Amino acid sequence: MNNTKKSRILVIDDEISITSSLKRTLEVAGYLCDTANCGRDALKKLRAENTVDLIITDIRLPDISGIEILDIVRIKYPFLPVIVITGYASIESTKEAIRKGALDYLPKPFTSGALINAVKQALRSSSMRCQYKDLYHIVYQSSSMEEIMDMVTRVGRTESTILITGESGTGKELIARAIHRNSRRSTQQFVTVNSGAIPEGLLESELFGHVKGAFTGAIATSHGRFHVADGGSLFLDEVGNMSLAMQVKLLRVLQDGEFSPVGSSDVVKTDVRLIAATNMNLEQAISSKTFREDLYYRLNVIEIHLPPLRQRIDDILPLSEFFLSRLAGSEHSKKLTLSSTAVSALLSYHWPGNVRELENIMERASILCDSESACRPKPGSGY
Repeated sequence: MNNTKKSRILVIDDEISITSSLKRTLEVAGYLCDTANCGRDALKKLRAENTVDLIITDIRLPDISGIEILDIVRIKYPFLPVIVITGYASIESTKEAIRKGALDYLPKPFTSGALINAVKQALRSSSMRCQYKDLYHIVYQSSSMEEIMDMVTRVGRTESTILITGESGTGKELIARAIHRNSRRSTQQFVTVNSGAIPEGLLESELFGHVKGAFTGAIATSHGRFHVADGGSLFLDEVGNMSLAMQVKLLRVLQDGEFSPVGSSDVVKTDVRLIAATNMNLEQAISSKTFREDLYYRLNVIEIHLPPLRQRIDDILPLSEFFLSRLAGSEHSKKLTLSSTAVSALLSYHWPGNVRELENIMERASILCDSESACRPKPGSGY
């Protein structure tokens, strides 16, 4: 009961006998419970306390309806779960409540067991949706991402080299940052290098630094990223794009913990935890002789594979809501909710650009949509 005692539930119903009964049932189950007999009082309590973990509301209320409460919650509290109860059950009202974001729907009369089961499911869903959001900025609800975040927690405490694989836009850098923040190096530097974006002739200097006069334009000695990251973590993105010559130099750092700046014979020791990432199939690259097998096994001590968004359908709506809620406070954006058409389009689209594409679409929707419902993404155009 330790987790349930921490959960605060707000029950809204115009009949005092019902709110009293539900309050009793929930408190016996170990939950904290507050009640309101109209929508406006409920919203006042929600604004004043801002510590509610779950709302249970009747659809028919004397002032504003449960459907209107759902609308307000989706805009102002996008991660707050809502269960709808009503004595006027119908297919239409059920569909409307679910479309507006209700996690469950209980027609009266219902048993105490059915209520508690619905509460447990709603709180669990909300916990999965918001887990790590504040600490790592990673929002998820799918079981595959839950396993990955569990892996992040476990490997973060080690010093092992990590290889993060997955398509572009799946969030490899976010996972790398999460690993760093969960490590003993979290108070030290987290340094990123996109080896695919740096010209081959400059990558060695970018990683290892150079001395004055080492090459044309080297007018001063410069420290490389391995020096800057000393004591912390270095995230080397698109490692599969490195030339074979650079792979040899990187292998030396991993084997011996040392390197030489460009133009210098001095050996510099470094204490860096390397986290590499790629969207390439490195085993195929090894077969085609474009990637060194010995470097691959040095990098791939622990592999974390991020599945594409099309295989994480449960994450699409939580991510969409998170992006919209984050954008709502920006200068040129407006508060939006997802219409049923938008939800259908988001869930059926194949997302070749993955989470990055979804974030871009939500930003465009927040700027360009005229109504308060997010526009429908157009497959192939990104919006």
